[in-house]
Amino acid sequence: MSEPIRFYYRGAVHEVRDAAPTQTVLQHLREDLHCTGTKEGCAEGDCGACTVVLGSVVDGRLELKAVNSCIQLTPTLDGKALFTVEDLQQPDGTLHPVQQALVECHGSQCGFCTPGFAMSLWGMYVKVDGAAPSRKQIDDCLSGNLCRCTGYRPIIDAAKRMVELPRVTFDTARLTEQLAALKRDRLAVYSAHGQTFLAPRTLDELVQLRAANPGATLLAGCTDVGLWITKQMRELGDIIYLGHVDALKTLTERDGMLEIGAGVSLESAYGALCRHYDAELGEMRQRFASLPIRNAGTLGGNVANGSPIGDSMPWLIALGAQVVLCGAGGDRVLALEDFYLDYMKKDLQPGEFVRAVRVPLPRAGVAFRTYKLAKRFDQDISAVCAAFAFTLEGDTIASARIAFGGMAATPKRARAAEALLAGRRWDEAAVQEAMAALAQDYAPLTDMRASSAYRLRAAQNLLRRFWLETRSDAPLAAGAVNAFACSA
Repeated sequence: MSEPIRFYYRGAVHEVRDAAPTQTVLQHLREDLHCTGTKEGCAEGDCGACTVVLGSVVDGRLELKAVNSCIQLTPTLDGKALFTVEDLQQPDGTLHPVQQALVECHGSQCGFCTPGFAMSLWGMYVKVDGAAPSRKQIDDCLSGNLCRCTGYRPIIDAAKRMVELPRVTFDTARLTEQLAALKRDRLAVYSAHGQTFLAPRTLDELVQLRAANPGATLLAGCTDVGLWITKQMRELGDIIYLGHVDALKTLTERDGMLEIGAGVSLESAYGALCRHYDAELGEMRQRFASLPIRNAGTLGGNVANGSPIGDSMPWLIALGAQVVLCGAGGDRVLALEDFYLDYMKKDLQPGEFVRAVRVPLPRAGVAFRTYKLAKRFDQDISAVCAAFAFTLEGDTIASARIAFGGMAATPKRARAAEALLAGRRWDEAAVQEAMAALAQDYAPLTDMRASSAYRLRAAQNLLRRFWLETRSDAPLAAGAVNAFACSA
């Protein structure tokens, strides 16, 4: 029997009974609730005009995250709190410090993007709890919001100014209690308009549902599936939502591996990984899409989607990561590179789904780097994404793992270059030969992001950069080879 979608909104529990399961949160706000402060721009999670903040309780603690409402589906709000720009105005009619700071610092011209900026800033305002945010925090906070007329300087000034104004507190304890009352402990079924949205709570429920519905669409963060709806106009059929399965949200270290559950957000996954690989993955974490996308999307979803331009797969493959597949027959573990068979085709048996990704932790003697080339620093798809993990014994390459994204129909290892390097001295002659061998490994396409020739030359030069940073004779620091690091 269908149950209503229940979430906390504007100070009360709000119920939805007749929205299509694929209706976006933005559509519900604007078309059903007539709350038009939240804007629609790109409808693909790029411009940030639709930014809202979602609240949920994780391990008894309230988490507030800015997300793009244009690619979040209304049924995913069940059990959560939704905050929009309409929530910022104070009971006495005055502006919230976030809004007041934008006014004082002239942070708006046309104003279309401003509600999205305000909500991103509000999410940070609550998080910093009166402390002055750093410039990096501000840049990360605003990475998912685009402004075409005001420019970012006054908006950044507003981010600094908002914590200097009389403080407005947020009652996290009260909201935590209210959300606890909305929590469901069993499978939730929502049906409308001939479509069913299934939200299991346990791994066993998920296994049974997937076995019974092998053709259903699996939904995690909706940062990719949302575009199937808004841009490709796909009919998804029934949907199985993974967002309430706590067993998929675990982070576990054992046997030299970090196991990341398929439901762990990209922001949390990269946060855990950067505790071990900060120098190697810190920039990738900051440049992976934007904070609202990382808040919503999952590493498991990035892997399961299998896009040839996904930024996580090259470095996961280079490190030797494994994917854990789960089905009615139990777990099956594959090397990640063996999971991808062809363009958007994976080694998934009927009823299977990605349960976790296992990432090797740092090992002595392994030199690891990953690099992203794109037209923008933030919020952009890679033209080329490269990753290298070499086991070095002095000047000798004991083993080499090289993987690229954006160079083939799948994230792919450079087998010819790897074979050439194995057992060689890690010197300029070896790197030059390996650069030439990359032309045997890849025949990249030309598209809107880059030409084939550019991609191949860039891939070769990134291999040289890796050598410059890891050679035994006077290796170069990141600041010497990274324009961003030089200017930071």
